[in-house]
Amino acid sequence: MAKRLKGVILAGGTGSRLYPLTKVTNKHLLPVYDKPMIFYPLETLKKMGCKDIMIVSGREHCGDILNLLGSGREMGLKLSYEIQDEAGGIAHALALTERFVGASNVAVCLGDNIFNDEISVSDLEDFDGGARIFLKEVHDPQRFGVAQVRKGDKCSVLSIEEKPKNPKSNLCVTGLYIYDNTVFNYIKNLTPSDRGELEITDVNNFYVRDGLMSCHFLSSWWSDAGTFESLLKASTLVANKKLCVCEDERTEGTPRMIASASGEYGGETRHSEK
Repeated sequence: MAKRLKGVILAGGTGSRLYPLTKVTNKHLLPVYDKPMIFYPLETLKKMGCKDIMIVSGREHCGDILNLLGSGREMGLKLSYEIQDEAGGIAHALALTERFVGASNVAVCLGDNIFNDEISVSDLEDFDGGARIFLKEVHDPQRFGVAQVRKGDKCSVLSIEEKPKNPKSNLCVTGLYIYDNTVFNYIKNLTPSDRGELEITDVNNFYVRDGLMSCHFLSSWWSDAGTFESLLKASTLVANKKLCVCEDERTEGTPRMIASASGEYGGETRHSEK
C-alpha cells in the first residue's frame, strides 16, 4: 500500500439501547472488561499502521471523549476530533472527515466494534485502491449486511445485501472498512435511505458496482458492544482472552478459550449508530 493510511473512528449515536448508562456519558466510554470501549478500535487501527486518527462523535458528551484521550500522545497517536451535529448515518459521519483524510487512504472502524484478529500492516500491503471490507462467517446472516464473494488470489465482492431474508452467503460485513479517498465522491452521490440516513452499505455497493471492492476474512471472534447483552459478551470475550494469556504465561501451555469466547462472533454488529 503506497499511500499513507489514516484512521477514522465513528463514535456517534445516542446509545439509546444502553440507556440509562448513556444518560451520563458517550456509550463508547463504557467499560469493556478493563478498558473504555473506544480503546479497542484505537488499538485495532494502530496495529493497522494508523497513527493519525480522527474520532467523530455527537455533540452530547463529546467533551468526555476529549478529556479521556486528549491528543493521543500517551498512546503514541495523533488524535483529531469532529462533531456530527445531527444523526445522518455512518456515511454522513464519514463525509465529515474528508479534509482530514485528504489524499490518503482511510481505515474506518465503528467505535463499538471489538476485533480479536490482529490485522497488521503486512496484511494490507496488497491494498492498492478501491475499498476493502472485513468478513466473518456467522450462523444467522439474516441479521447483518451479507457479502457474496468470488474467492481467488484477490477476494472480490460480487454483492452486499443489508439483512436479506434469503442471504446468498453466511459472510457478515463487520464494522471495519478501508477506502481510498474517492469514497467521498461516492458519498456525495448518495440519497438518504427510507430511515433518512446515508448508508455505508450503499457506499460499499458503489465500489462493488465498479469492481473495486476486495475483502479480508477474519479468523477469530469479533463483537460489537452496543446492547446490554453484547456489552456483557464483549467483556467476557476480552476477559477470557486475557485470562488465558495469563494462564499460558504461568503454565507455558497453549492458551484455551472457554466456550463462550470461541464462537463466531460475540454480539450484534449493526450498521447503524444508535
